Amino acid sequence: QVYLAESGGGLVQTGGSLRLSCVASGSTLSINTMGWFRQAPGKERESIAAIRWSGRSTYYADSVKGRFTISRDNAKNTMYLQMNSLKPEDTAVYYCAARESGSGAYDYWGQGTQVTVSS
Repeated sequence: QVYLAESGGGLVQTGGSLRLSCVASGSTLSINTMGWFRQAPGKERESIAAIRWSGRSTYYADSVKGRFTISRDNAKNTMYLQMNSLKPEDTAVYYCAARESGSGAYDYWGQGTQVTVSS
């Protein structure tokens, strides 16, 4: 079992920055991939970034490419999402997730953190 806890959300103006953190605990050696998702009101949950727990492979959705950066610190069992040039359409609840396989559905989810970008 892996437990995930996000932090770092908040209210920011358009063009501002935030850094989200996701701390993993429990059976962290089983993690293959971690990712960030977001869900805006009335919309489906969207996968926005992912990173292999070992190696350098990353993924970004087109909607955040060039503005968001995913990274990890294995020693701290922590994943980050640096969000720059934020837009009102980035407003959503952001979730971190982890999976034990290299592809497919995620096995573990955090509780989410709210990000609100004001215009």
